[in-house]
Amino acid sequence: MSKTKNISSASEFSNLLGTSRVVVTDFYADWCGPCKQIAPIYEQLSAQLSRPSKVTFTKVNVDNQVEIAAKYQITAMPTFMIFKNKQVVETIRDADPRKLSEAVKKLAAEADSDGSSAAGGYGDSSWLGAGLPRGYGDIIDQIDLRGLDMLNAESGSGKGTSRTLFQGSKPSVLGGKEKAKGTETEDWVESDTDEQLMLYIPFTATLKVHTLHITSLPPKAEDGDEVPMRPKTLQVYSNRATVLGFSEAEDVPATQSITLRPQDWDEKTGTAKVELRFVKFQNVTSLVIFIVDGEGSGEKVRVDRIRIIGETGEKRELGKLEKVGDEAD
Repeated sequence: MSKTKNISSASEFSNLLGTSRVVVTDFYADWCGPCKQIAPIYEQLSAQLSRPSKVTFTKVNVDNQVEIAAKYQITAMPTFMIFKNKQVVETIRDADPRKLSEAVKKLAAEADSDGSSAAGGYGDSSWLGAGLPRGYGDIIDQIDLRGLDMLNAESGSGKGTSRTLFQGSKPSVLGGKEKAKGTETEDWVESDTDEQLMLYIPFTATLKVHTLHITSLPPKAEDGDEVPMRPKTLQVYSNRATVLGFSEAEDVPATQSITLRPQDWDEKTGTAKVELRFVKFQNVTSLVIFIVDGEGSGEKVRVDRIRIIGETGEKRELGKLEKVGDEAD
């Protein structure tokens, strides 16, 4: 499902400019060849950078919306206009993918920065450890952070929480600033009594989930010290109303089971791309990610970041999580 909004009236466009911090608009015509050539690139930017109430991508057909085209003096197609706080801040009057991409990404980053916290923010998707599949974007901004739940994670002062996994910032170890255990709030999560972790992720909208990015950056062992492992076996469940207990997971069939291999982990970012069976992850209102074991013989696993890649669908009313029937194998 495209995130781009097709404008149907001048009043709709005016209202949108007042509700989104940044609005990117493609003024086009059906008969325009260059418009058709750059359209896939525009859609890809929309999938990657759209943020609710922050960055909105729109399309205006100049032949159908004459009033809007006249107001902004559109004389050539395609023309791209970027609005910030209702004001035009950038105009691109040709089908130049590089100029369009640079301008849009710059304004999208500013919009994220305006609304994020000093700790890096949650759900602003500013860091990715792996590439995005064509046509899909990071949708962690659709997570209901209040409903997150995690079992068997180390807890206490200075320990990472379930929200840590969805911070927008780059993991500290990649910036050369790994925090010493127990000295500050750690920006990663480790399992507690054994290598298993159970994470419940509810969403504020119905989603189509394509891929998971799992980032794990355990330190190198020194002087025989035992270090946590990267996840190896994952079980993913869709549309559960609450978190699964570990014993319960033994009796409930997973929507998909995945075994990660050492070569699946990117050497630079410590991220594994977990491609899901897309047909099984349509109309998703929640996910449970069960880390069954780790890569090695240790007793703990470590996870630094999780990204959820897919498409956003219909908004849900929070507090009324309904189970959508799982598709059979």
